Amino acid sequence: MVIRRGDVHWARLTQTDGLVKRRPVLVVQADRFNRSRIGSVLVVPLTSNTAAGEYPGNVFVPSSVSGLARDSVVTTPEVRSLQRHEVDERIAELPLSLVRDVDRGLRLVLGL
Repeated sequence: MVIRRGDVHWARLTQTDGLVKRRPVLVVQADRFNRSRIGSVLVVPLTSNTAAGEYPGNVFVPSSVSGLARDSVVTTPEVRSLQRHEVDERIAELPLSLVRDVDRGLRLVLGL
């Protein structure tokens, strides 16, 4: 499977209670690394809790561009590394303007 920066995929995420749930994620890792033999990929989860869009660094994503049934929010403080086998099918590619908003959110959260 091809994994590209800016794509929304389904992924298997381990929750804080130890349960694994299928959730949408945005790939934020550079494509140079996505094309490499590295076995991991950096992603940021999306939530349907749109109130989270008010938190600094988070980015609102309308369902019309996410490929999801509901409006969502990219939760940048939850950036994480997944193994490639935990990343499932592609849902959509976000517009570059939203990916840039996520980049700004990541810079804020990571202090870059």
